[in-house]
Amino acid sequence: MSDQLFETGGGAADDSATSAIPPGAPLPVRMRPGSLEELTGQAHLLAPGSALRGAIEAGEPHSMVLYGPPGTGKTTIARLVASSANRAFEELSAVNAGAPQVRKVIERARERLRTGRRTVFFLDEIHRFNKAQQDALLPAVEDGTLTLIGATTENPYFEVNSALLSRCQIYELEALEADDLRGLIERALADPERGIAAPPSVEAGAVELIAARAGGDARVALGALERAVEIARRAGGSVTVSTAEDALQRKAVLYDKGGDRHYDFISAWIKATRGSDPDASIYYLAAMLEGGEDPRFIARRMVIFASEDIGNADPQALLIATAAAQAVDRVGLPECALNLAHAATYLATAPKSNAATVAISRAGEHIRRHGAQTPPDYLRDGHYPGAKDLGRGEGYVYPHDLPGGVSDQPLLPDGVQGERFYEPPDRGHERELRRESEDG
Repeated sequence: MSDQLFETGGGAADDSATSAIPPGAPLPVRMRPGSLEELTGQAHLLAPGSALRGAIEAGEPHSMVLYGPPGTGKTTIARLVASSANRAFEELSAVNAGAPQVRKVIERARERLRTGRRTVFFLDEIHRFNKAQQDALLPAVEDGTLTLIGATTENPYFEVNSALLSRCQIYELEALEADDLRGLIERALADPERGIAAPPSVEAGAVELIAARAGGDARVALGALERAVEIARRAGGSVTVSTAEDALQRKAVLYDKGGDRHYDFISAWIKATRGSDPDASIYYLAAMLEGGEDPRFIARRMVIFASEDIGNADPQALLIATAAAQAVDRVGLPECALNLAHAATYLATAPKSNAATVAISRAGEHIRRHGAQTPPDYLRDGHYPGAKDLGRGEGYVYPHDLPGGVSDQPLLPDGVQGERFYEPPDRGHERELRRESEDG
C-alpha cells in the first residue's frame, strides 16, 4: 500500500510539484498543503532555523529519507521541497515500479539538466527496493543528476543500503496528534473551495472521534470526514458521533486520555495483570488502544510492572517488556498492538513477586532513618594513589578464588549486618534463590 499523505496516483513526470488538483479528487488530495504554513505537525523538523526548513525556504534541497508512519506528510514535504526550488518533480512507488521506470526517471532528469532544470525524484516505499535496485540510484544521486527523496514507514537504518543512506539526510516524522488532526478537520470544514462545500452541521463529538481514532494519519482523518459528510447528506441530517462511527467503521470508545478513564483503565490493567488473568489483561489493553491511548505510555507501565510485580520470580519478564517497548517505538500503531499483547499475556501468566520492590523500599527507609553507613575498608576503592596507605581494599576476599564462588565475608557496613531487605518468596525462579539464601 502506498504511504503518501496526499496521493496523486500515477507516477508520471510532473513538471511542477504543485500541479492542479484533478476534478473530483478526494478530500485528502484537495486539502494537500501548498506551503509550510499549511503543513500540520512535524514542528520538530520544521521549526524556524531547522535544517529541513532552511533547505525548503532557501530553495536548496538535498537528498533525504523521510521516515515515519502513514499520513504524516512525507509526500507533502517532498512536493514542498521541489516547488520551493522550482524543480521538476518525479514520483514513483517502489510497490509497483522497478529498475526500468527508475532508469527512465534518471534519463528525463539528465535531459532537463542539459537545459538547466533540476529534478526532485520522490520514491515512496523505498524500503521495498532490493539492494540492486537501490544501488542503481547511487550514480545519479552522487553526481547531482537528481535529488532523491525516499519515503518509508520502516526504519531506514535496517531497510536502506548504507551507501545510499550516507548520501541522504534522514528525517523522522511523528504520528500526528489528535489536536493536529482536529485542526485539519476544522480547516476542511471552513474551506469551501478545497474542503467541504456547504457542510452540514457537525457535532463536536464527531470531530473528536475522528481525530482520536484516525491513528495519527491525516489521510484517514480527512477520508473519514468526507464519508461522514456524504452519509449525513444522504440522510438529510448532521454529522453525529454515530455517523463518524459509520464512516470509520468502528464504534466510539468512551475513553478520555487526560481524565479519569485514562487512570481507571491503566489501573485496571495493572491489577488484572497482577492478578494473573490474561483475558482481563488483554481486555483492558484493547480498551486503551481502541480509545486512542498512547502505546508508549502502556509500554512504560509494562516495563515498570515487570520489575515491580514479577521481578526475579521470572527474570525474563523485564526482557519481554523492554523488547515490547522498543517494538512500539520501531513499529508504531497499528502493528505494535501485537507486541503489547505478547507482553501483556506473558506478564499476566508469569509468577508474581514484589520482593525486589519491597527490598528497595526497606533499604531506602533504613538509610533515611540511619543514614548511609560507610562500607567496610576491604570493600572500598583501592586503586587511587595512597589508597593502600589508608587500608582501602586490604583484606578483600575474591569470591571467584573460592570453591563455589561464594565468600562468607560480611558485605554490609557495621551496624547494618544482619538486616534482611530482600526476602524472595517460594515461587518461580525465586524459589531457588530462597533455598540458596536459607542454606547459606
